[in-house]
Amino acid sequence: MRWKKYIFFLLFPSVVIPVYAQETLTLERCRELALERNKSIERADENRKKAGYDTKVYLSNYLPKFSAAGNYLYTSTKLKKTLPGSYLPTFIPDGNGGLIPNLLTTIDGTPVFKEYAYFPDLDINFGLSGLYTAGIRVEQPIYTGGKVTAAYKMSRIGEEIAGLQQVLTRTEVILLSDEAYWTYIQTLELTKTAKAYKELIIGLRKDVENAYQAGLKSRNDVLKVQVKLNEAELQVLQAENAVRLARMNLCHVIGLPLTTRVYVENMAEENTTFLLSSTDITGRPEYHILSKQVELKGEETRLARSEFLPNIGVMGNFGYANGLKLNGEKLLDKTSFSAVVSVQIPLFNWGEGCNKVRSVKAEKRMAALQLEDATEKMELELMQAVNEVEEKEMEVKLTTRSLEQAEENLKTSRDHFNVGMETLTDHLEAQSLWQKACSDHIRAQTSSRLSKTKYLKAAGKL
Repeated sequence: MRWKKYIFFLLFPSVVIPVYAQETLTLERCRELALERNKSIERADENRKKAGYDTKVYLSNYLPKFSAAGNYLYTSTKLKKTLPGSYLPTFIPDGNGGLIPNLLTTIDGTPVFKEYAYFPDLDINFGLSGLYTAGIRVEQPIYTGGKVTAAYKMSRIGEEIAGLQQVLTRTEVILLSDEAYWTYIQTLELTKTAKAYKELIIGLRKDVENAYQAGLKSRNDVLKVQVKLNEAELQVLQAENAVRLARMNLCHVIGLPLTTRVYVENMAEENTTFLLSSTDITGRPEYHILSKQVELKGEETRLARSEFLPNIGVMGNFGYANGLKLNGEKLLDKTSFSAVVSVQIPLFNWGEGCNKVRSVKAEKRMAALQLEDATEKMELELMQAVNEVEEKEMEVKLTTRSLEQAEENLKTSRDHFNVGMETLTDHLEAQSLWQKACSDHIRAQTSSRLSKTKYLKAAGKL
């Protein structure tokens, strides 16, 4: 019988897409390609690297910083000044190596200087042109109120969050890859079912037309079959378009060109029982990310408090200066060393420090509340995933039974139709029920496979 050939075609399908790839795309291979080439994975990896560099930046704040600086000044401006001349009093030796004023006593007894020396006018030319300096500076913080330590710890937490974000992105990409893979498998199987159903209608139309030519069927019966054939042809076209879109989406997810022709394995029946072994969500990266955010807010509190605590630092400078001429004679041409200890103590800021600390503490409480809320939602999501796995497994069993019944019903209907014991309408209905049972079974299988991936993601095991 022709219908048996089409049922065999459905139960033992083969991929009809030409093979241009060098390897078969299994579910595991699609995951590997998606993790290697997906743009989200690349961004998450770069974000983790950035967080690692930021940690090294903050770690360097513990160490002294060295810097070199040099300056050169050229200017045509010259400072000129003339000191006017004057008379200066004189002094004489006192016999003990010292000097005493050279005084003379007048008639009225008033002492006056006996002699004066004349000091002529003095011209001063001060030149700045050609002045240059060079030096090395060392700066080392001694105490910063915990600012350096808090910033470093925040960078470490940020690096851990970036790593968890990378894990989260990986699980999301795997889920996306599985969805694309099973959607493609589903469209291929539905296309085969649509073609098998079309072939059944074509065979039935041939039998009805022969019966019409022999006067055993009416023209109306031929038209009924033709209408069903038109519907079947439209279903085949829609299924083929769905395959094309699903293939392009799969290529996009795993990082292949959209025009790549891919080959996938057939969907076989699952023979193993999937164990729902976990109802704990603490393994999920989302849970750890939120926990780290609470910890991060704690360090932000210490950082805010450090801004209003004393700061102590030391700086040393070793330099060389050359230039600065006075009346054509160079004044500077030597090296020098200097050291500075800096102490800064905030005294009063109108409550700015306390309010900043309180603000960050409020943010920490908000983060803790967000963690509690998200934990409950993730537990609910996990329970929904568990229920979905159980429901989909039951759906696979029921659709398998329905398919077996539809196949038996189609066989019985065909036998009765051939001997005139069943109407054409009833036989067409039996074929439609068979097609629906096949399609429902395919969708149930793919949904069951995908529900297991969703459960693993919800349980933090993907």
